[in-house]
Amino acid sequence: MSGSPVADVPARRPAEAAATGRPGARGLRPYALRCEHRTTPLGIDEPAPRLSWRLASDLRGDDPVAYRVRVAGRAEDLDGCGQLLWDSGRVSDPGATAVGYAGPALPGRTRFHWRVSVWPAGSDTPAEATSWFETGITHVGKWRASWITHDPRPVDVMDAPTEGGFALDDHGLAPCPVLRRTFTASAGTLARLHVTARGLYEVRLNGVRVGDAELAPGWTDYHRRVQYQTYDVTAALREGENVLAATVADGWWSGFVGFEPRRAGAHYGSAPQFLAELRLTGPDGRSSSVVTDGTWRTATGVVRHADLLMGECHDLRHDNDGWELPGFDDSGWSPALVTETDHRLLVASADEPVRAMTELRPCSVERVSPGTHVVDFGQNLAGRVRLTVRRLAAGARVVIRHAEVLDGSRRLYTANLRTAAATDVLVGDGREHIVFEPRFTYHGFRYAEISGVPELADSDVVAVALHSDTPWAGEFDCSDAELRRLHDCVAWGQRSNFVSVPTDCPQRDERLGWLADAQVFLPTAALNADVAAFFTKWLRDIDDARTPDGGFTNVAPRLVGVADEGAPGWADAGVIVPWHLYRVYDDPRFLSRSLEGMCAWVDLIHRHNPGLVWRHRVGPHFSDWLAPGTPTPRDVVATAYFAHSARLTARAAEALGQKDVGERYHRLADDIRRAFTEHFVTSEEAADGLRVRVAGDTQTGYLLALAFELLPAGLAGAGARRLAELVESAGPALLTGFLGVALAAPVLDAHGRADLAHALLLRDEVPSWRFPLRHGATTIWERWDGWTPGTGFRAPSMNSFNHYALGSVGEWLYRGVAGLDQAPDSTGYRTLLIRPRPGGLRHASARYESVRGTVSVTWERQGGRIALRVLVPPGSTAEVYVPTTDPGSVRESGLVPDADDRHITAVSTAADHVLYRVSSGAYRFTAAHSPIGGPPGADRPRPSLTPSRRTSGPAAKPSFARSYEEDTP
Repeated sequence: MSGSPVADVPARRPAEAAATGRPGARGLRPYALRCEHRTTPLGIDEPAPRLSWRLASDLRGDDPVAYRVRVAGRAEDLDGCGQLLWDSGRVSDPGATAVGYAGPALPGRTRFHWRVSVWPAGSDTPAEATSWFETGITHVGKWRASWITHDPRPVDVMDAPTEGGFALDDHGLAPCPVLRRTFTASAGTLARLHVTARGLYEVRLNGVRVGDAELAPGWTDYHRRVQYQTYDVTAALREGENVLAATVADGWWSGFVGFEPRRAGAHYGSAPQFLAELRLTGPDGRSSSVVTDGTWRTATGVVRHADLLMGECHDLRHDNDGWELPGFDDSGWSPALVTETDHRLLVASADEPVRAMTELRPCSVERVSPGTHVVDFGQNLAGRVRLTVRRLAAGARVVIRHAEVLDGSRRLYTANLRTAAATDVLVGDGREHIVFEPRFTYHGFRYAEISGVPELADSDVVAVALHSDTPWAGEFDCSDAELRRLHDCVAWGQRSNFVSVPTDCPQRDERLGWLADAQVFLPTAALNADVAAFFTKWLRDIDDARTPDGGFTNVAPRLVGVADEGAPGWADAGVIVPWHLYRVYDDPRFLSRSLEGMCAWVDLIHRHNPGLVWRHRVGPHFSDWLAPGTPTPRDVVATAYFAHSARLTARAAEALGQKDVGERYHRLADDIRRAFTEHFVTSEEAADGLRVRVAGDTQTGYLLALAFELLPAGLAGAGARRLAELVESAGPALLTGFLGVALAAPVLDAHGRADLAHALLLRDEVPSWRFPLRHGATTIWERWDGWTPGTGFRAPSMNSFNHYALGSVGEWLYRGVAGLDQAPDSTGYRTLLIRPRPGGLRHASARYESVRGTVSVTWERQGGRIALRVLVPPGSTAEVYVPTTDPGSVRESGLVPDADDRHITAVSTAADHVLYRVSSGAYRFTAAHSPIGGPPGADRPRPSLTPSRRTSGPAAKPSFARSYEEDTP
């Protein structure tokens, strides 16, 4: 069940952010203009930014033949009223949806306007759309600010609450510093703030919060790279005296991170630091700056400690009332300490920040003892609680504890949090109507225990979901209510774990950027959301974490206490992730920026394993992590990934035009493939035909061999039959862990066993996806059997209930069940592959906002017929498999497909389908199809599209305002 949304909190952007196009147009039109995969970014430092657009049309075959991009310093200059900075001229390229800026060097701290013109076939009049981007401090030598921090020498001890005579546990953390600086400004001044922290920051200008970024500036290896953000703060300026104020917290810099007890915190530094530069441009065009330096004043305030794992404490008795506003007397504060002036590691953010993305009301509030309530928000999420307290006596405290699940006594189950306290505390000062919301922590939770409040109403408490702002790009629906719930669980797991980096879980003392989890889940993630900018940033984290000998690590950002030497399937993400991003987003820079590391990684494995069986330099070798069945031999897993990484490196080099490099790695991949067959594959003729065995005879062994094409052509069919036998004999069920589960449905489907993939989706016993659903799951569990009625909870040392790896089946819901895919040799959905696998379902649909435009597939069976609707964006074509056993029954928009119709070409006919090739546009196919008896629950009523506003009991799924719909024309 999901909690009731009280309000969506979309990314807040200026009104001018929306790209403009031709309203009401039916023909070809560009929309969703992007710069560096982001909408109107402020403060980029890419010298040749990538400018991209998507296309829409209401007409068939309305494809582009040419484009033109112009860039200028003023919007009116694009209309021919002034000088252009760069003009691509008309470029004949029907497949283009992006171009790299190729004009003069872009000066920093400047807004640029740009326009794309797209010509449809047979027209001399282009369709146009306009947007803008803004450069940041593009050269480190241009920074004038210094890193500053609070003077730690004056000891600032928090008064212990008198209630119960207990002092609050601060976990050894210091109070959060507050910093302020006054300055004057004249009327009509424009202002840009460039800001970052070693730690976390929140900035206010004259008491007005700057921006809506949470947990900024995000997590990087601060020894290698520190991100900064840029904000337009003009609206908050006053004429005369102004105050720029900030609160900083430990965050990833000096707080608790990971699970290594010998290095639990302070991985990068010992105390947070702050750096800011406010650029003021007066009406006369003259500029000045307010920078962090020794003139700033510092103290500590309400936030007595704040930590990502431990939680946050606000003590209102330490409030410096009005400190963020002009007129406050800070003479008793200390001068800031200047720590250094080195700017070499500063880079502009490449992704959108973490934001508060939606809010959920409780499903229930239960009083469990005097002054203590347990709140169920109905949805496992990552975020925080906002609590309204009517009155709190001086020294009295309210404590909020968080958990994913309840124990048998209906109290919070927190053993699986390990050392993460996940506790927020409010200490009162006697004031009334307090709104308490932590600012520098987040928790993974569905339930909150709130103590210290005698009465708690539903309206007093809200869960605020936080995650990186990756615009939602995909939708999936079908006639099976539990499959819809499974998709929702996958989506919530993604939201909960995309918090600056792709984490493993949001609740316990870990939350690391594990590479294997991300690489197996990326195909699903990229269908759910636009993750191009998010992974652009994380690929830099992966590169920063590389070892001196060329190895990728197991986590990124790199962290002391986690084995550096990369394991098979984990470190291989440094090859797999950029290749998949290239295929999805058609941006070759994902490959060009990664190819050196890809080659170095494959060469490292080869250097230590000249026999081509990967047994040395395997790091911690997690194998097929948390597989419930017989373990797959480690050298089988490793060698399969060795071959796969070599093959993808070859393809990446070829895609970049480096033919010689590609040939070298193709030869290596062929040699590894032969070594794999020689060492791990046996075959024999039997009465029932050829039998093949992969060493270990496990599901994962066959999945790797088939998915990575390691079996000789004559053995692949027999290997697939053996895989099917293993799956069927297990239940049918999967006995795979993190590496195998992502491959199961696609591999079975590719070898003609879509029926078995559907059977796995229908299973409701352990191990299965439906078992957790039927026991209250609202996100994907880390383990198939994280809890069972017979054994209860698994060992708390490794038992998360919000962990997306096993949710990698989400890819097949789009690609298989709904049938929305692209051809194997396609990039950026240039050639679509529409091939539904209905199974026992009555209907299914998927919609995806690709880099070329909107792709959608909807199919429905009624009686003996099937209806298939397809939308192909301009510039793309599609291969459409119409499922039917009666080719003569196929109709398109009510007519027999005609050989003279240039938009539809019949390609082939098979026993169960007719294949058509279609051009861009919308199509409605119908055909005869055998009626079915659906699986239990397949015809349950579809939920109302109107969100529930209930505050107790079952509640509807919250919507997320930042979706593809904002860009769809």
